Amino acid sequence: MWPLYAAGFTTAFGAHAVAANLGGSSSDAVTSLLTLGLLLALYDGAEVLLKPVFGTIADRIGARPMLLFGLVGFAVASGTYVLVDRPGWLWVARLGQGAAASAFSPAASALVARLNPSAKHGRAFGSYGFYKSIGYTAGPLLGGGLVWLGGFRLLFGVMTVLAAGVAVWALIAVPAVPPLPRTRQTVLDLARRITDPVFLRPTAALAAATAALSVGVGFLPVTGAADGLGTIATGAAVSLLAATAAVVQPRTGRALDAGKLTTRTGIAVGLSLAAVGFVCAALPGVAFLLIASALIGAGTGVITPLGFAALAASTPPERLGQTMGTAELGRELGDAGGPLLVATIATVAVLDVGYLALAVLLALGLLMFRPARN
Repeated sequence: MWPLYAAGFTTAFGAHAVAANLGGSSSDAVTSLLTLGLLLALYDGAEVLLKPVFGTIADRIGARPMLLFGLVGFAVASGTYVLVDRPGWLWVARLGQGAAASAFSPAASALVARLNPSAKHGRAFGSYGFYKSIGYTAGPLLGGGLVWLGGFRLLFGVMTVLAAGVAVWALIAVPAVPPLPRTRQTVLDLARRITDPVFLRPTAALAAATAALSVGVGFLPVTGAADGLGTIATGAAVSLLAATAAVVQPRTGRALDAGKLTTRTGIAVGLSLAAVGFVCAALPGVAFLLIASALIGAGTGVITPLGFAALAASTPPERLGQTMGTAELGRELGDAGGPLLVATIATVAVLDVGYLALAVLLALGLLMFRPARN
């Protein structure tokens, strides 16, 4: 499991080390809030298109080969910007990183499910989410330090070495998990499966959580800079978001496995926490910025393991790659759509109005998780 945890750390660190420092440090590549939103969405837009495809391929050839392919691709994409340190190539490198993450992220999720019994899925996905959140935590803070020391070129160099090292570790340590025999699936069968509320509810919740996380990581540094904080200080504030999520996820997974928490109740609590967090982000002052970071992190930390555990429990083992890839499509739509929504509203009005709009959407998501009537 450890190489899988490292793979989760890699994609989280790579995504958020760059995203959290674009708004405050890269004046050449980012010239407006709308440009920032587009650059944040580029990584996730690639994942939107490719994760279902790579997830389906992983079911056919095995999740382990797809994991290795994606990690190597991430290293190559990161190395591209190291070799050509120009603002335009930042867009190319982020697109390549997003495409590579599309390959190894659903493969890693499928392997977490395949290598653990269903009774321990909550704990397994909670632990996987914990190490991913460590990447989110280290990303903004260490990313800010690396950018301060040597610019984005140094940061991308570190990501190149990290992804290559994890690929070698996975090659040595991850056991081969052969693909399972599958019955023939028509397009209509797939459509029925992904429109089933059993799939839609947790996927929508994961999309909301990633939208909140992406907006928090990308735009809270902008708010922090407006409050007079420097690059490392804003990175530390965003790291609080990820650190809170890291602490909450394993506890949530254990509570689910022990029967102390249901997915319906837990996800509703997570959405509420995130919504209140963005209301706080719209209020002036560093104190409210820190409170917002903690609440958004807690909300996403509750939702993420519950959503993945629910998907794994409702999916045949031979379709785990496809389900995780398709669910990741929903997540990445939130991950890309969240920054675009907030950036567009901020361009027309102000950033605080964008935060409030996202808070309203998160609150509306609670309607999906109302207690069923008899």
